[in-house]
Amino acid sequence: MAVEVIYEAHSTTTDNEAGISTGWLQGHLSEQGRREARELGERRGRQDIAAVFTSDLNRAVETARIAFPDGRPPLHQDARLRECDYGDLNGHPSHLVAARRARHLDEPFPGGQSYRQVLAATDAFLQDLARDWDGRRVLLIAHTANQWALDCLLAGAPPLDSLRTPFAWQPGWTYTLPAR
Repeated sequence: MAVEVIYEAHSTTTDNEAGISTGWLQGHLSEQGRREARELGERRGRQDIAAVFTSDLNRAVETARIAFPDGRPPLHQDARLRECDYGDLNGHPSHLVAARRARHLDEPFPGGQSYRQVLAATDAFLQDLARDWDGRRVLLIAHTANQWALDCLLAGAPPLDSLRTPFAWQPGWTYTLPAR
């Protein structure tokens, strides 16, 4: 069997609106983000989703709690679904971080981590997901680095090419996680 993985980016934050890359900082949803989270709940609420997994960063958790205020499906936080740690660049202008992304596939951001480390964390999460949720549909609410990792791990996207492609929001991505 397999796990159907639906990925949704966390809703818009005040940092997003200000052109800031939050990284491992918590971040808070903006008014627009709270509307988007409610829309996510309306869009996904009628689907047979066994569980919602989020990173442990506030902006992802807040998105999930607004989207599914009654706690159904159950919400699970996992630090392996965090955004890339930009280290010294957490909280800095997005254009500065974006210009350096491809340089940090293997080399960590100063004081932070590399995208290869995000890939490894996401892969470890997926191994647990395949073991524990086989035959089910789950929803992940996370960050752009996680969508990049899912594209690489589950859709075969070349890592460096993917890092060079700007993130383009859409209402969810669906992946199939084969049984392991």
